Amino acid sequence: MADQDAQTPVGSEPPALSVLRWDELSEGPVLVLLDQTRLPAEEVELVCTDVPALVRAIRTLAVRGAPLLGIAGGYGVALAAARGHDVAEAAGLLERARPTAVNLGHGVRRVAAAHRAAVEKGAGAAEAAAAALAEAQALHREDAQASGRMAEYGTVLLEELLPGRAYQLLTHCNTGALVSGGEGTAFAVARRVHRQGRLRRLWVDETRPLLQGARLTAYEAARSRMAYSLLTDSAAGSLFAAGEVDAVLIGADRIAADGSVANKVGSYPLAVLAKYHHVPFIVVAPTTTVDMDTAEGTSIIVEQRSGQEVTEFTPPRAVSAGGGGGMVVAPLGAPAYNPAFDITPPELITAIVTEEGVISPVTGVGLAELCARSSQVTIS
Repeated sequence: MADQDAQTPVGSEPPALSVLRWDELSEGPVLVLLDQTRLPAEEVELVCTDVPALVRAIRTLAVRGAPLLGIAGGYGVALAAARGHDVAEAAGLLERARPTAVNLGHGVRRVAAAHRAAVEKGAGAAEAAAAALAEAQALHREDAQASGRMAEYGTVLLEELLPGRAYQLLTHCNTGALVSGGEGTAFAVARRVHRQGRLRRLWVDETRPLLQGARLTAYEAARSRMAYSLLTDSAAGSLFAAGEVDAVLIGADRIAADGSVANKVGSYPLAVLAKYHHVPFIVVAPTTTVDMDTAEGTSIIVEQRSGQEVTEFTPPRAVSAGGGGGMVVAPLGAPAYNPAFDITPPELITAIVTEEGVISPVTGVGLAELCARSSQVTIS
Protein backbone atom coordinates (compact mmCIF):
# COMPACT_ATOMS: atom_id res chain seq x y z
CA MET A 1 0.00 0.00 0.00
CA ALA A 2 1.88 3.05 -1.24
CA ASP A 3 -0.73 5.72 -0.55
CA GLN A 4 -3.30 5.82 2.21
CA ASP A 5 -5.81 8.48 3.22
CA ALA A 6 -7.56 6.70 6.08
CA GLN A 7 -7.98 8.52 9.37
CA THR A 8 -8.33 6.76 12.71
CA PRO A 9 -11.91 6.97 14.05
CA VAL A 10 -12.22 8.55 17.47
CA GLY A 11 -11.66 5.94 20.16
CA SER A 12 -10.20 3.44 17.69
CA GLU A 13 -6.56 2.70 18.43
CA PRO A 14 -4.53 -0.22 17.09
CA PRO A 15 -3.11 -2.61 19.67
CA ALA A 16 0.38 -1.70 20.85
CA LEU A 17 3.20 -3.47 19.07
CA SER A 18 4.98 -6.12 21.11
CA VAL A 19 8.51 -5.32 19.98
CA LEU A 20 10.65 -6.72 22.79
CA ARG A 21 9.91 -8.62 25.98
CA TRP A 22 11.60 -10.69 28.69
CA ASP A 23 10.11 -14.14 29.10
CA GLU A 24 10.66 -16.83 31.71
CA LEU A 25 10.51 -20.31 30.14
CA SER A 26 10.95 -23.68 31.82
CA GLU A 27 14.41 -23.99 30.27
CA GLY A 28 15.43 -20.52 31.39
CA PRO A 29 14.86 -16.82 30.66
CA VAL A 30 14.85 -15.54 27.08
CA LEU A 31 14.58 -12.23 25.26
CA VAL A 32 11.80 -12.25 22.65
CA LEU A 33 12.03 -9.81 19.75
CA LEU A 34 9.72 -8.92 16.90
CA ASP A 35 11.94 -9.79 13.91
CA GLN A 36 11.92 -6.53 11.96
CA THR A 37 13.64 -8.12 8.97
CA ARG A 38 10.43 -10.06 8.29
CA LEU A 39 8.15 -7.02 8.25
CA PRO A 40 5.81 -6.10 6.69
CA ALA A 41 5.17 -9.54 5.18
CA GLU A 42 5.15 -11.42 8.48
CA GLU A 43 5.00 -10.69 12.19
CA VAL A 44 7.46 -13.28 13.48
CA GLU A 45 9.09 -13.43 16.89
CA LEU A 46 12.76 -14.18 17.36
CA VAL A 47 13.78 -15.87 20.63
CA CYS A 48 17.27 -15.09 21.95
CA THR A 49 18.54 -17.51 24.59
CA ASP A 50 22.00 -15.96 24.92
CA VAL A 51 24.01 -12.87 24.08
CA PRO A 52 25.59 -14.17 20.84
CA ALA A 53 22.06 -14.69 19.48
CA LEU A 54 21.14 -11.14 20.49
CA VAL A 55 24.31 -9.75 18.89
CA ARG A 56 23.35 -11.50 15.63
CA ALA A 57 19.87 -9.98 15.88
CA ILE A 58 21.39 -6.52 16.35
CA ARG A 59 23.85 -6.85 13.47
CA THR A 60 21.25 -8.19 11.04
CA LEU A 61 18.79 -5.44 12.09
CA ALA A 62 16.22 -7.87 13.45
CA VAL A 63 16.20 -5.43 16.36
CA ARG A 64 17.19 -1.85 15.56
CA GLY A 65 16.63 1.82 16.33
CA ALA A 66 18.67 3.81 18.83
CA PRO A 67 16.40 3.72 21.93
CA LEU A 68 15.40 0.08 21.44
CA LEU A 69 19.02 -0.95 21.01
CA GLY A 70 19.74 0.52 24.43
CA ILE A 71 16.88 -1.46 25.92
CA ALA A 72 17.93 -4.64 24.12
CA GLY A 73 21.52 -4.18 25.25
CA GLY A 74 20.40 -3.79 28.85
CA TYR A 75 18.29 -6.92 28.71
CA GLY A 76 21.20 -8.72 27.04
CA VAL A 77 23.38 -8.08 30.09
CA ALA A 78 20.55 -9.28 32.33
CA LEU A 79 20.19 -12.40 30.18
CA ALA A 80 23.89 -13.20 30.51
CA ALA A 81 23.66 -12.78 34.28
CA ALA A 82 20.53 -14.91 34.58
CA ARG A 83 22.06 -17.65 32.45
CA GLY A 84 25.25 -17.70 34.50
CA HIS A 85 27.47 -16.41 31.69
CA ASP A 86 30.38 -13.98 31.94
CA VAL A 87 28.67 -10.60 32.26
CA ALA A 88 31.74 -8.51 31.40
CA GLU A 89 32.38 -10.54 28.26
CA ALA A 90 28.72 -10.30 27.25
CA ALA A 91 28.75 -6.54 27.78
CA GLY A 92 31.79 -6.19 25.53
CA LEU A 93 30.17 -8.22 22.76
CA LEU A 94 27.00 -6.15 22.92
CA GLU A 95 28.75 -2.77 22.96
CA ARG A 96 30.68 -3.65 19.80
CA ALA A 97 27.64 -4.93 17.89
CA ARG A 98 26.86 -1.53 16.28
CA PRO A 99 29.44 1.20 16.88
CA THR A 100 27.45 4.29 15.84
CA ALA A 101 24.40 3.69 18.05
CA VAL A 102 25.32 5.33 21.36
CA ASN A 103 22.17 4.12 23.15
CA LEU A 104 23.35 0.53 22.86
CA GLY A 105 26.46 1.19 24.92
CA HIS A 106 24.50 3.32 27.37
CA GLY A 107 22.02 0.52 28.10
CA VAL A 108 24.74 -2.11 28.35
CA ARG A 109 26.90 -0.07 30.73
CA ARG A 110 24.00 0.96 32.92
CA VAL A 111 22.76 -2.60 33.52
CA ALA A 112 26.31 -3.97 33.84
CA ALA A 113 26.98 -1.34 36.51
CA ALA A 114 23.86 -2.38 38.42
CA HIS A 115 25.00 -6.02 38.30
CA ARG A 116 28.54 -5.10 39.38
CA ALA A 117 27.25 -2.97 42.27
CA ALA A 118 25.14 -5.86 43.51
CA VAL A 119 28.11 -8.24 43.37
CA GLU A 120 30.33 -5.75 45.21
CA LYS A 121 27.72 -5.56 47.98
CA GLY A 122 27.97 -9.33 48.45
CA ALA A 123 24.93 -10.43 46.42
CA GLY A 124 24.87 -14.00 45.16
CA ALA A 125 24.55 -14.85 41.48
CA ALA A 126 20.74 -15.00 41.52
CA GLU A 127 20.38 -11.75 43.45
CA ALA A 128 22.85 -9.92 41.19
CA ALA A 129 21.02 -11.22 38.12
CA ALA A 130 17.75 -9.94 39.59
CA ALA A 131 19.34 -6.52 40.10
CA ALA A 132 20.44 -6.47 36.46
CA LEU A 133 16.97 -7.41 35.26
CA ALA A 134 15.35 -4.75 37.43
CA GLU A 135 17.68 -2.12 35.94
CA ALA A 136 16.88 -3.25 32.39
CA GLN A 137 13.16 -3.06 33.15
CA ALA A 138 13.61 0.42 34.61
CA LEU A 139 15.43 1.50 31.43
CA HIS A 140 12.53 0.09 29.39
CA ARG A 141 9.94 2.04 31.41
CA GLU A 142 11.93 5.26 31.28
CA ASP A 143 12.21 5.07 27.50
CA ALA A 144 8.44 4.67 27.16
CA GLN A 145 7.92 7.73 29.33
CA ALA A 146 10.52 9.69 27.35
CA SER A 147 8.72 8.83 24.14
CA GLY A 148 5.52 10.43 25.40
CA ARG A 149 7.31 13.59 26.52
CA MET A 150 9.13 13.93 23.19
CA ALA A 151 5.80 13.64 21.36
CA GLU A 152 4.36 16.38 23.53
CA TYR A 153 7.33 18.74 23.11
CA GLY A 154 7.47 18.08 19.38
CA THR A 155 3.79 18.82 18.88
CA VAL A 156 4.09 22.10 20.76
CA LEU A 157 7.14 23.03 18.67
CA LEU A 158 5.27 22.41 15.42
CA GLU A 159 2.48 24.69 16.58
CA GLU A 160 5.01 27.40 17.43
CA LEU A 161 6.75 27.10 14.06
CA LEU A 162 3.64 26.55 11.95
CA PRO A 163 0.69 27.95 13.91
CA GLY A 164 -2.93 27.16 13.19
CA ARG A 165 -2.54 24.65 10.41
CA ALA A 166 -2.44 20.98 9.50
CA TYR A 167 0.92 19.61 8.47
CA GLN A 168 2.57 17.69 5.70
CA LEU A 169 5.52 16.01 7.42
CA LEU A 170 8.43 14.20 5.78
CA THR A 171 10.27 11.48 7.66
CA HIS A 172 13.22 9.19 6.94
CA CYS A 173 13.98 5.65 8.08
CA ASN A 174 11.83 4.34 10.96
CA THR A 175 11.31 6.12 14.26
CA GLY A 176 8.12 4.60 15.68
CA ALA A 177 7.21 1.93 18.21
CA LEU A 178 9.59 -0.44 16.44
CA VAL A 179 12.56 1.56 17.78
CA SER A 180 11.33 2.36 21.26
CA GLY A 181 9.88 1.22 24.54
CA GLY A 182 6.98 3.57 23.75
CA GLU A 183 5.61 5.03 20.51
CA GLY A 184 8.97 6.16 19.21
CA THR A 185 10.72 9.45 18.57
CA ALA A 186 9.95 11.43 15.39
CA PHE A 187 7.08 9.11 14.44
CA ALA A 188 5.56 9.60 17.89
CA VAL A 189 5.29 13.32 17.15
CA ALA A 190 3.57 12.63 13.83
CA ARG A 191 1.23 10.16 15.50
CA ARG A 192 0.21 12.70 18.15
CA VAL A 193 -0.44 15.29 15.43
CA HIS A 194 -2.54 12.67 13.64
CA ARG A 195 -4.60 12.04 16.78
CA GLN A 196 -5.27 15.78 16.95
CA GLY A 197 -6.64 15.69 13.41
CA ARG A 198 -3.84 17.94 12.15
CA LEU A 199 -1.84 15.58 9.93
CA ARG A 200 -2.55 16.27 6.27
CA ARG A 201 0.06 13.81 5.02
CA LEU A 202 3.03 11.83 6.29
CA TRP A 203 5.60 11.55 3.51
CA VAL A 204 7.61 8.36 4.05
CA ASP A 205 11.05 8.04 2.45
CA GLU A 206 11.60 4.43 1.38
CA THR A 207 15.12 4.61 2.92
CA ARG A 208 17.46 2.64 0.69
CA PRO A 209 19.13 0.23 0.74
CA LEU A 210 17.22 -1.78 3.37
CA LEU A 211 13.91 0.07 2.97
CA GLN A 212 13.19 0.74 6.64
CA GLY A 213 10.77 3.46 5.56
CA ALA A 214 8.90 1.30 3.07
CA ARG A 215 8.90 -1.84 5.19
CA LEU A 216 8.56 -0.40 8.69
CA THR A 217 7.35 3.22 8.78
CA ALA A 218 4.66 2.57 6.17
CA TYR A 219 3.68 -0.52 8.17
CA GLU A 220 3.30 1.55 11.35
CA ALA A 221 1.50 4.37 9.54
CA ALA A 222 -0.97 1.90 8.07
CA ARG A 223 -1.55 0.30 11.50
CA SER A 224 -2.23 3.77 12.92
CA ARG A 225 -4.54 4.64 9.99
CA MET A 226 -2.59 7.74 9.11
CA ALA A 227 -2.77 9.55 5.81
CA TYR A 228 0.61 8.72 4.31
CA SER A 229 2.43 8.34 1.01
CA LEU A 230 5.60 6.40 0.26
CA LEU A 231 8.27 7.91 -1.98
CA THR A 232 11.70 7.01 -3.26
CA ASP A 233 14.47 8.86 -1.43
CA SER A 234 15.41 10.68 -4.63
CA ALA A 235 11.88 12.09 -5.01
CA ALA A 236 12.11 14.20 -1.86
CA GLY A 237 13.57 17.18 -3.72
CA SER A 238 10.56 17.44 -5.99
CA LEU A 239 8.28 17.50 -2.95
CA PHE A 240 10.18 20.44 -1.46
CA ALA A 241 10.15 22.26 -4.80
CA ALA A 242 6.38 21.82 -5.02
CA GLY A 243 5.87 23.23 -1.53
CA GLU A 244 4.47 19.94 -0.25
CA VAL A 245 6.64 19.64 2.87
CA ASP A 246 5.91 21.72 5.98
CA ALA A 247 8.54 20.14 8.22
CA VAL A 248 11.03 17.27 8.30
CA LEU A 249 11.07 14.98 11.35
CA ILE A 250 13.88 12.46 11.85
CA GLY A 251 15.44 10.52 14.71
CA ALA A 252 19.10 10.14 15.65
CA ASP A 253 21.55 7.35 16.41
CA ARG A 254 24.14 9.63 18.00
CA ILE A 255 24.30 13.33 18.77
CA ALA A 256 27.76 14.81 19.29
CA ALA A 257 28.53 17.48 21.89
CA ASP A 258 28.43 20.22 19.22
CA GLY A 259 24.91 19.21 18.13
CA SER A 260 25.91 17.26 15.01
CA VAL A 261 23.52 14.38 14.39
CA ALA A 262 24.30 10.93 13.03
CA ASN A 263 21.22 9.31 11.55
CA LYS A 264 20.30 6.88 8.81
CA VAL A 265 22.12 7.71 5.58
CA GLY A 266 20.00 10.07 3.51
CA SER A 267 19.20 12.38 6.43
CA TYR A 268 21.88 14.96 5.57
CA PRO A 269 20.55 15.58 2.02
CA LEU A 270 17.11 16.22 3.52
CA ALA A 271 18.63 18.81 5.85
CA VAL A 272 20.26 20.58 2.91
CA LEU A 273 16.98 20.56 0.97
CA ALA A 274 15.08 21.83 4.01
CA LYS A 275 17.55 24.67 4.54
CA TYR A 276 17.32 25.77 0.92
CA HIS A 277 13.52 25.68 0.94
CA HIS A 278 13.17 27.32 4.40
CA VAL A 279 11.47 24.25 5.88
CA PRO A 280 12.01 23.32 9.58
CA PHE A 281 14.33 20.33 10.02
CA ILE A 282 13.66 18.75 13.40
CA VAL A 283 15.53 15.93 15.15
CA VAL A 284 13.64 13.98 17.81
CA ALA A 285 15.75 11.82 20.14
CA PRO A 286 16.10 11.00 23.85
CA THR A 287 18.98 12.43 25.83
CA THR A 288 20.49 8.93 25.97
CA THR A 289 21.39 9.51 22.30
CA VAL A 290 23.64 12.43 23.23
CA ASP A 291 27.33 11.56 23.45
CA MET A 292 29.13 14.36 25.25
CA ASP A 293 32.41 12.46 24.90
CA THR A 294 32.26 12.93 21.11
CA ALA A 295 33.19 16.55 20.54
CA GLU A 296 31.93 17.00 17.00
CA GLY A 297 30.27 15.23 14.12
CA THR A 298 33.51 14.47 12.29
CA SER A 299 34.56 12.30 15.24
CA ILE A 300 31.55 9.99 14.98
CA ILE A 301 32.43 6.51 13.73
CA VAL A 302 30.09 5.70 10.85
CA GLU A 303 29.29 2.02 10.43
CA GLN A 304 30.09 0.67 6.95
CA ARG A 305 27.79 -2.16 5.94
CA SER A 306 28.08 -4.89 3.33
CA GLY A 307 28.11 -3.76 -0.29
CA GLN A 308 25.69 -6.58 -1.07
CA GLU A 309 22.93 -4.50 0.52
CA VAL A 310 23.41 -2.10 -2.41
CA THR A 311 24.25 -4.50 -5.26
CA GLU A 312 21.42 -6.89 -4.42
CA PHE A 313 17.76 -6.37 -3.66
CA THR A 314 16.95 -8.55 -0.68
CA PRO A 315 13.29 -9.29 0.13
CA PRO A 316 12.26 -8.98 3.80
CA ARG A 317 12.35 -12.71 4.57
CA ALA A 318 15.97 -12.91 3.42
CA VAL A 319 17.30 -9.77 5.09
CA SER A 320 18.05 -11.63 8.31
CA ALA A 321 20.63 -13.73 6.49
CA GLY A 322 22.94 -10.72 6.70
CA GLY A 323 23.40 -9.99 3.00
CA GLY A 324 23.56 -12.21 -0.04
CA GLY A 325 20.87 -14.37 -1.55
CA GLY A 326 18.91 -11.48 -3.02
CA MET A 327 18.19 -10.46 -6.60
CA VAL A 328 21.36 -9.05 -8.20
CA VAL A 329 20.82 -5.48 -9.49
CA ALA A 330 24.43 -4.52 -10.35
CA PRO A 331 27.23 -6.10 -12.40
CA LEU A 332 28.95 -8.99 -10.69
CA GLY A 333 31.77 -7.69 -8.49
CA ALA A 334 30.60 -4.06 -8.63
CA PRO A 335 32.17 -2.10 -5.75
CA ALA A 336 29.63 -0.35 -3.50
CA TYR A 337 29.73 2.46 -0.96
CA ASN A 338 27.32 1.67 1.87
CA PRO A 339 27.58 3.82 5.01
CA ALA A 340 24.78 3.12 7.45
CA PHE A 341 24.61 6.75 8.60
CA ASP A 342 25.50 10.30 7.61
CA ILE A 343 26.22 13.36 9.75
CA THR A 344 24.09 16.51 9.77
CA PRO A 345 25.84 19.60 11.21
CA PRO A 346 23.98 21.74 13.77
CA GLU A 347 23.65 24.75 11.48
CA LEU A 348 21.25 22.75 9.30
CA ILE A 349 19.06 21.67 12.22
CA THR A 350 16.15 23.85 13.32
CA ALA A 351 15.67 22.11 16.65
CA ILE A 352 16.48 18.98 18.63
CA VAL A 353 13.52 17.68 20.63
CA THR A 354 14.27 15.54 23.70
CA GLU A 355 12.27 14.34 26.68
CA GLU A 356 13.88 17.18 28.65
CA GLY A 357 12.83 19.92 26.26
CA VAL A 358 13.75 21.54 22.95
CA ILE A 359 17.08 23.02 21.85
CA SER A 360 16.80 25.79 19.25
CA PRO A 361 19.09 27.09 17.93
CA VAL A 362 21.22 23.97 18.21
CA THR A 363 24.50 24.77 19.98
CA GLY A 364 26.94 22.82 22.10
CA VAL A 365 26.23 25.07 25.09
CA GLY A 366 22.49 24.59 24.78
CA LEU A 367 22.87 20.84 24.43
CA ALA A 368 25.09 20.60 27.52
CA GLU A 369 22.68 22.69 29.59
CA LEU A 370 19.72 20.56 28.57
CA CYS A 371 21.53 17.28 29.21
CA ALA A 372 22.64 18.52 32.63
CA ARG A 373 18.96 18.55 33.59
CA SER A 374 18.63 14.88 32.73
CA SER A 375 19.54 12.10 35.13
CA GLN A 376 20.19 9.88 32.11
CA VAL A 377 23.30 11.66 30.87
CA THR A 378 26.50 12.30 32.77
CA ILE A 379 28.41 15.39 31.66
CA SER A 380 32.12 14.63 31.94
